[in-house]
Amino acid sequence: MSKTMKSKIELNVELDENRVPEKLTWSAQDGGVKNEEAKAVMLSVWDSNAQETLRIDLWTKDMPVDEMKQFFHQTLVTMSDTFMRATQDDKMTATMKDFCDYFAEKLELKKTN
Repeated sequence: MSKTMKSKIELNVELDENRVPEKLTWSAQDGGVKNEEAKAVMLSVWDSNAQETLRIDLWTKDMPVDEMKQFFHQTLVTMSDTFMRATQDDKMTATMKDFCDYFAEKLELKKTN
């Protein structure tokens, strides 16, 4: 019988008096990350029983709008990559990539390749 392993990813949120995030840090011991600061986080969890996605979207009040646009674009690109790995659906992945290109064009984002 194989031994199961556990891995822990931790998010910490410091809030102001109005419960608005001022500081976000995260740790992932297996990835060598310890208390790294972040300006934004999007976490999605699939609830199989309810057949719905639960999510947490947080960003600090000093997150610049231009960085938020880049964050969204890069998240969409990586979601399309993940979709391909999970489904092997070439046609929809290409459609998603086309949308990512359109999104970047409309926001006038620079290519970061």
